Amino acid sequence: MVVRMRATRSHRNNRRSHHALDAVRASKCQSCGALHKSHALCLQCGSYNGRKVIDVAVVAAAKAKKKAAAAKTA
Repeated sequence: MVVRMRATRSHRNNRRSHHALDAVRASKCQSCGALHKSHALCLQCGSYNGRKVIDVAVVAAAKAKKKAAAAKTA
């Protein structure tokens, strides 16, 4: 049995022409010059829009401590 109003390949592909993903746009950090996602915190220095938001060294130390504790229990 044939579908009466079948969408052809070209019609289907025209409809899907807007489904492509865009590449992530990167911005340059004002503080350290590293690339980061637009409107997001810089993961290298912890600043956003030119001001310090988080202390990256403290976060890295806490992560290392948590990893060491997990390794000790395992």
